[in-house]
Amino acid sequence: MPTCSVVGCGSRTSTGVKFFRIPTGSHPFQKNRRRLWLQALKREDWGDATAVKEARVCSTHFISGKASDDSSSADFVPSLFTYTKQNENHDTKMERYHRKRTRTEMYIPVVQPDSSIEEIKQNPVQADEDLPPTVSRSEYDDLRLTHRQLQEDYNNLQQECVKLRSENDSLKHKLYQSKLTYSNVKSSVRQLVYFTGLTSIIFEWLIKKLSSEISHHSLPLEDQLLMVLMKLRLGLSNLDLAYRFNVANSTVSHIYRCWISVMSVVLKPLIKWPNKGAIIKNMPRAFRRNFKRCRCIIDCEEIFIARPSNLTARAQSRSNYKHSNTIKYLIATTPAGAISFVSPGWDGRVSDKQITRESGFLELLEPMDDVLADRGLLVRDELVAYGATLRIPHFTKGKKQLSAQEVDTSRQLACVRIHIERVIGRWKSFKILQTVIPVSQVDMLDEVVTVCAALTNLCKSVVPKGTGSK
Repeated sequence: MPTCSVVGCGSRTSTGVKFFRIPTGSHPFQKNRRRLWLQALKREDWGDATAVKEARVCSTHFISGKASDDSSSADFVPSLFTYTKQNENHDTKMERYHRKRTRTEMYIPVVQPDSSIEEIKQNPVQADEDLPPTVSRSEYDDLRLTHRQLQEDYNNLQQECVKLRSENDSLKHKLYQSKLTYSNVKSSVRQLVYFTGLTSIIFEWLIKKLSSEISHHSLPLEDQLLMVLMKLRLGLSNLDLAYRFNVANSTVSHIYRCWISVMSVVLKPLIKWPNKGAIIKNMPRAFRRNFKRCRCIIDCEEIFIARPSNLTARAQSRSNYKHSNTIKYLIATTPAGAISFVSPGWDGRVSDKQITRESGFLELLEPMDDVLADRGLLVRDELVAYGATLRIPHFTKGKKQLSAQEVDTSRQLACVRIHIERVIGRWKSFKILQTVIPVSQVDMLDEVVTVCAALTNLCKSVVPKGTGSK
């Protein structure tokens, strides 16, 4: 049966009073409260002894009849003892305490739940030691102030987070727009023509025509075609394209070879040898008066290649005219400005006459055809064997000067030969044909030349139909 530990108090449970334990525990709050209780009980010598755990204080020593956990309350520590002088009315103490508590509660903010914070599932935890049921009023005020400061910091961080997220989205959008993709380029006609030499209509026609023949890759088909056309149009290196499209150098090489191989097969029918009726029907006026039998205009073009390490290949590809290593092609265009024939590539050392004779071009001619050429292409006898006529400018070899008729004929030829120069210029606007082709890519040069010729034919003709005299 518990008894009161206060000196001079003999209360027991039978007297109808309640008993309260002296505060225990290692928390600073409990330690401080225990010290105050022991001072009031005149039991400082107990300290943390076992007697404290067994001791009880009855309710008669508290103004309200029970102990309070609020440090600002008069009953935070027992105060009614026969051996102490009471200087203040007990009721006055309690009234002051209640007024102070009421004022404090008026300023306690009501915190609304934040909809942006996910609900946290509360799970019970096991404490290793006794915790105080509440904190003192001064500690509570400090916590309330800290809460306000944290709430302000949280609101500021929320605003900053929204701002940074918006800025991040904006930067992502700008980065996407700056990225080299067909979807970004096609919106600008000038950009698309600069990068590819083609309009969006032709580009998308190529995609439909070629997509079924191309294996899938992480890079979209449109971007793959854009990459290949940029290499042809701008003569860019594989490494340059790898940086622009954010892919590996080997990936560019693989895509380029794959597409060129397919394009050369699919687009080759665009390089067509038209029949004589189609030539006459589409003859520009510049040809009708003096060259109405013109079937085509021919020229030999050379493309530079890197110096081969093999001595035989180096000697065979050495061009006497260009004084460099080249691959040579015979090109024929119609009077209307379409490329109608492209020979396979020949070593730069091979003569124009041999290429004309052995490329398969002569077999396409018919009797009464006129073939226009530069004075360097001396293949008159070869054409005569097929019933065709070679028309080249006259030159003064063995003569002092040209006759008036020869001068006039040469002038007329020069006027129409300018058209093949314009067509060749359009063909060579694919700058890969003006670069030095690496030895590792010479094996696919015939395909590249074919693709560039086919793409040239897809563009608007550079020969106007209304040019010249009737």
